[in-house]
Amino acid sequence: MATFPVINLEKLNGEDRAATMAQIKDACENWGFFEVLNHGIPHDFLDTFERLTKEHYKKCMEQRFKELVASKALEGLQAEVTDMDWESTFYLHHLPESNIADIPDLTDEYRKLMKEFALKLEKLAEELLDLLCENLGLEKGYLKKVFYGAKGPTFGTKVSNYPPCPTPDKIKGLRAHTDAGGIILLFQDPKVGGLQILKDGEWIDVPPLRHSIVINLGDQLEVITNGEYKSVEHRVIAQTDGTRMSIASFYNPGSDALIYPAPALLEKEADKKQIYPKFVFEDYMKLYVGLKFQAKEPRFEAMKALEPTVPIATA
Repeated sequence: MATFPVINLEKLNGEDRAATMAQIKDACENWGFFEVLNHGIPHDFLDTFERLTKEHYKKCMEQRFKELVASKALEGLQAEVTDMDWESTFYLHHLPESNIADIPDLTDEYRKLMKEFALKLEKLAEELLDLLCENLGLEKGYLKKVFYGAKGPTFGTKVSNYPPCPTPDKIKGLRAHTDAGGIILLFQDPKVGGLQILKDGEWIDVPPLRHSIVINLGDQLEVITNGEYKSVEHRVIAQTDGTRMSIASFYNPGSDALIYPAPALLEKEADKKQIYPKFVFEDYMKLYVGLKFQAKEPRFEAMKALEPTVPIATA
């Protein structure tokens, strides 16, 4: 079985740059996921952030989750549950406007660190998008520009905890899906696993690695690359032991951004037709909300039927 790609970004600065870029290219083309080490975010910062996230769950979220489990009668499941996930979550918005100040129950220290974390991940996301541009032969900054829209990109974080589950065969931590947006950066538990991706018809574990960030590509990058890069189905398997922390940050296009295959890629491959639609990101998200846990292909087909008449500049 192929080994899940783990890439040392430090090697971009030196004689191993070409080999490292080739690793990133292969991961984008054949996996849709990869894990990065030495990404520029200090280890002690990540350790503190992990500690505060776990403390917040224990203090503010754990009891609520237990009450939810009791109210939904999820304790001793006999039949499979397909309309719920075994997870405790809250969401934060960073761009275009932050709501961190409005989230209740966060300590001042955690709130401050969350803002710093968002800035560090925003920077990493934009650096990674430029690496993707380089591998695709697109001009530097192209993907960021496409994502920009009128007010800049949309950026937010989903903070999840997956508590121990007595019946992991009956309910998923998170049901299988592809991500709707752009590039996703995940800081996950260094010990408790559960994240899996679908590759060549098999579910493959994404290994927990301390101080790593897991990267995956969303549906929008599949469209912009005209299928050269793919968004990949993934899920979280509930575990009987240990609570798994998952902090996923989504660097997405602005709501009014127009998404379409990059003209430069279509010109480069003259024999390859445009097979993906052109649409406004917000319209895709409206469709995605109701169809998240279904195949992505019908979503793309539905967007083709709604294609706007906005002309695409080829310059």
